[in-house]
Amino acid sequence: MKVVKFGGSSLADGEQFQKVLKIINADPARKVIVTSAPGKRSKNDTKVTDLLITYAENVLNNQDYSATVKAIWSRYQDIATYFQISGQLVKPLLQELLNLPQISYPNEDFLMAAFKAHGEKLSAQLLTLVLQKRQIAARFLDPAEAGFMVTSNANDTQVLPETYKNLQKWAQTADLLVVPGFYGITQDGLIATFSRGGSDITGAIWARGIKADLYENFTDVDAIYAADPRIIAHPRAIKFMTYRELRELSYAGFSVFHDEAIIPAIEGRIPVNVKNTNHPELPGTMIVPQNSFTPQSTITGVASSGHFAALYLHKYLLNKEVGFTLKLLQIFYKFNISYEHMPSGIDDLTVIFDKRQFDKQIRQQMCLAIQKALQPDQLEWIDDYAIIMVVGEGMRNKIGVMKNITLPLAEKHIAIHMINQGASRISIMLGTKKADAAAAVKEIYHQFFN
Repeated sequence: MKVVKFGGSSLADGEQFQKVLKIINADPARKVIVTSAPGKRSKNDTKVTDLLITYAENVLNNQDYSATVKAIWSRYQDIATYFQISGQLVKPLLQELLNLPQISYPNEDFLMAAFKAHGEKLSAQLLTLVLQKRQIAARFLDPAEAGFMVTSNANDTQVLPETYKNLQKWAQTADLLVVPGFYGITQDGLIATFSRGGSDITGAIWARGIKADLYENFTDVDAIYAADPRIIAHPRAIKFMTYRELRELSYAGFSVFHDEAIIPAIEGRIPVNVKNTNHPELPGTMIVPQNSFTPQSTITGVASSGHFAALYLHKYLLNKEVGFTLKLLQIFYKFNISYEHMPSGIDDLTVIFDKRQFDKQIRQQMCLAIQKALQPDQLEWIDDYAIIMVVGEGMRNKIGVMKNITLPLAEKHIAIHMINQGASRISIMLGTKKADAAAAVKEIYHQFFN
């Protein structure tokens, strides 16, 4: 049995729905279909989720929302018209969209979650109607009926352990199940959405819950690539990779998955196949457990991300000062700040952050608190910081990898501010200036793949 998730680009219009139908029909093992909200049809188009957010904001601000509702419904109506689905059959979907402002919500966060989730829900309901018109025994399965239970964080929810037990009963169903991604139901019966990679998370949870043989994730790329195609022209497609390689690369900017999206599949040891809805005949990228993986190259991929910043602290005899790091961490806790890495020497220490969690005021206040509590000889905030991840299971037992990474960078006068190798020995992290990141990726990629 396979769980199949289709992304927003795969469900953007009638033509894309037609491709999805063909994919579903091509393999009877595809028994659970997870839908996203319709994505962009062209570069200047608007995603349905963004329209639903506008709809919610209109309601919250007591603004006229008729034009927004019309724009949302036109996306679904166009698909229904493409497949000649009667107005009578889709009327309940429209009514559900229109009823959203009349429902009572405990607060604005749950209102926003409910509005956003209906992009996926209406997609799943409409896809079910299209399948049934084709005489396919398909069934729309609402998360409440499925037992897809989540925590009470309205827009940043987490799956509850009982969900996996609840989903087991659907493993033997004869019908094709069409389930909406992105959201679940709280114990109070409210809709709550995942924060990022929502439909990917839903698919991974279903795959683990029914103990699927494979989780297929259909998107708009042929495979996961060894480097960002915006940096490297025609990079090598990755045929096989491990879960942890994907996690390491996603952390530094691989955009196919949010790095937390497939954790349920990892926990269930379910292989994941990333494929292209537009070219389903291509093999895509298979993501597998490391104990069943034999690396074919030294590195699997190289990625970079520029949304980092660093705090540099220098103080003589820092390594002899008991409790220095504890005091620092207590300050981070006070300001609700998480750090990514903390490489250190005997007299200095660098803390690397995801700078998206800061604004100017928080940063200044935190630095003042550190200066007062720790009295460093030097404190410097480095905003121009990028992280580069070089990842590969083949690095574990290979001598000279570090030289092959750093030598081409030195020849191009690219300064390395930090080097950190993970305990697993499958990743090496470099810190550079943000302006040097793309050039560094190019040099490393060509060193290992050309």
